[in-house]
Amino acid sequence: METGTAVTRLDHDAPDRFVSLRRALGVSSFGINHMLLRPGERGRIHSHAHQEEVYLVLRGTLTVETEDGARDLAEGELMRVAPEVRRRLVNLGPGVCSIVALGGSGEHQGRDGRAFADWDDAVGGAPQEIPLPDDLPAADLRG
Repeated sequence: METGTAVTRLDHDAPDRFVSLRRALGVSSFGINHMLLRPGERGRIHSHAHQEEVYLVLRGTLTVETEDGARDLAEGELMRVAPEVRRRLVNLGPGVCSIVALGGSGEHQGRDGRAFADWDDAVGGAPQEIPLPDDLPAADLRG
């Protein structure tokens, strides 16, 4: 796993249908991809041996076809698909459909976070043990 932080930007007008965000960010524990489907474009019918996927629709409408039928997902909607389920992603239009696809396998390792009350704290605690900070005053917000 790489150290530090990395930043990338989604390009909703990119010419490529499939952009690996995992590589751009140096992510090694799960897959993350930006997909752009123009009206009429569709992906291959596929499944996975181990990896479940989540599709998050950023723009447009995504149609996810499975052997059980088709399901439309609107902007802001997400869908999880189990590894063994055969699926195909389709854009029936009218505009470009922009999605982020997340994929991973194995058990999620939750509750490994450490929280700190202050930047100067050398030792953290479980997030549930550290109170949330006060909200920013209105004067500190961007106008």
